[in-house]
Amino acid sequence: MAASILHPLDKKSAGLAFVLGLVAILGALASQFIGGLVPCELCLEQRLAYYWGLPILLVVLLTWNRLPLTVWYIAMAIVTAIFVWGAYMGGYHAGVEWGFWPGPTACTGIGETMDFDALSNLTPVIGCDVVQFRFLGISLAGYNALVSVAIVALLGISIAAQMRHRRS
Repeated sequence: MAASILHPLDKKSAGLAFVLGLVAILGALASQFIGGLVPCELCLEQRLAYYWGLPILLVVLLTWNRLPLTVWYIAMAIVTAIFVWGAYMGGYHAGVEWGFWPGPTACTGIGETMDFDALSNLTPVIGCDVVQFRFLGISLAGYNALVSVAIVALLGISIAAQMRHRRS
């Protein structure tokens, strides 16, 4: 019975990775557009993993049984690499927020010159070292790192299950 539940483990874990990523990016967008949180430069950069990785993963899921195996492995490796980068960016940003290392000067520095004529066109800029929201002591950047690691793990399970299935 347990074997039948886990039978297509490769597709189920890839599908779960997609759903987890979709919930994460929709949550980030909701926190911005509904919750009023203003993303910093690193926040926006972390979203790129979802903007690039999820469409590729969706194509893989939709063409699951029609993709040549080599193309499947390449696409899954690309998506996994994208989310490894996303996990790195989330960890880096969380470290900046905790003060473990300095952030990029574009969002934590004051710059070199000030143009007083441009003061009328100011838009809110949030520093990358400013935490706007924490839950259970973890910032949204920290949760992004954890979610990205979970996605990488699920994709790794999918690839390993596919390899194991092909060998048998």
